[in-house]
Amino acid sequence: MTYSIPKAELHCHIEGAVPVELAQKQAAKYGVNINPVINGTHYKWHDFTSFITAYDTVANLFKSEEDYQHLAYEYLASIAKDGAVYSEIFVSPDHAMEAGISPQAYFVGLAAGIDKAEAEFGIICRMIIVGVRHLGSEKVEEAARIAANRTHPYITGFGMAGDERSGQVKDFARAFDIARDAGLGITVHAGELVGAQSVKNAVDYLKPSRIGHGVRAIEDADLVKQLADAQIVLEVCPCSNIALSVFETMAQHPFKQLTDAGIITTISSDDPPFFATDLANDYAQIAQTFGYSDADMKQFTKNAINAAFVDNEIKTKILTQLDTE
Repeated sequence: MTYSIPKAELHCHIEGAVPVELAQKQAAKYGVNINPVINGTHYKWHDFTSFITAYDTVANLFKSEEDYQHLAYEYLASIAKDGAVYSEIFVSPDHAMEAGISPQAYFVGLAAGIDKAEAEFGIICRMIIVGVRHLGSEKVEEAARIAANRTHPYITGFGMAGDERSGQVKDFARAFDIARDAGLGITVHAGELVGAQSVKNAVDYLKPSRIGHGVRAIEDADLVKQLADAQIVLEVCPCSNIALSVFETMAQHPFKQLTDAGIITTISSDDPPFFATDLANDYAQIAQTFGYSDADMKQFTKNAINAAFVDNEIKTKILTQLDTE
């Protein structure tokens, strides 16, 4: 069964992985009213802007190393139980500071949760620092400098998230140069809310090895070929795309078209509780919609490991395990 195959995730925002029940517990702990962003057992939002509001509200409920340790552990434990062997989480110093915790304490707390999950379940995790695009180029450069300092060994990549409709891609090039010069892996959100040109601009100006989402590239055949030829990996988040109405149904999602065109694709859950999904469900939806076998699905896991921002020794170890299962 697809649910039981080994999985790997390259695209998950840790503050976006907070289950509603945990958010409610954190709100009670700090005396915060989060009723405006919760509807029963679901988060309440109706478009990307209101989603960001709900996301930020939940992120502000985590204010200590212990809070972040618990969050990282709970998330990694949940996906490990569904077969995940590797995870990369997007971490945002801006959200940490907004909540009143220093970036270093934030990383230490998350790393403690990562270590606990690995010790108990064997899942390996690394952190990708992201700048928040709609906060502007200066804030994204600040995040890049924090990433470049590599204050924790689990920090292995840099990217940019936030509202893709904000600013010009070229304005963020310096931030990515800072991170790249520090030897960090480079990814960037593009081609989700905005069309193929968003992806092309990201490739041309920021030179990533991976694109977060990137699915709107399907609108430009030349760009699809460019991504395939350059072996730029797409971190595809299928259920997120449907929830945000990037595509109306999974059958209309271009995952198979992109894959068949030679693009290296992977499967992730993005902000799972906000989109009523989880990593196992995203895998299952892709398998069931497009008729992939378990062997096909395991290849998407291998794609993720090969593209991971982690050292080759760990990649080899995980890939060897995958080949023996």
